[in-house]
Amino acid sequence: QVQLVESGGGLVQAGGSLRLSCAASGMIFSSNAMGWYRQAPGKQRELVAIITPGGTTNYADSVKGRFTISRDNDKNTAYIQMNSLKPEDTAVYYCNAVVTTGRRTRYLYRFGQGTQVTVSS
Repeated sequence: QVQLVESGGGLVQAGGSLRLSCAASGMIFSSNAMGWYRQAPGKQRELVAIITPGGTTNYADSVKGRFTISRDNDKNTAYIQMNSLKPEDTAVYYCNAVVTTGRRTRYLYRFGQGTQVTVSS
């Protein structure tokens, strides 16, 4: 059974930084692209960053230049470094294995509990 456990969230002032971690188990981590999603109150879940098994990254325009996704295949863990945080980054952040077909990216497994990021102004 695949498990995804996110951690590292918290309360930070605007302009601050956080690093989130996603520990994955029950799947062949190194073979999967990984994505970070976020969901703000009253909004749909949004995909913000993807990293392929080979390390190629892609970002939503809203986070480009501020967030960096990475992975450690030895630790079965994905990360997202978030800098220059803004109040609009406030959300619950989730990770998942993803697959991209053309312009569409879909997640593969049940989401974990996520980790709350709150950015105060």
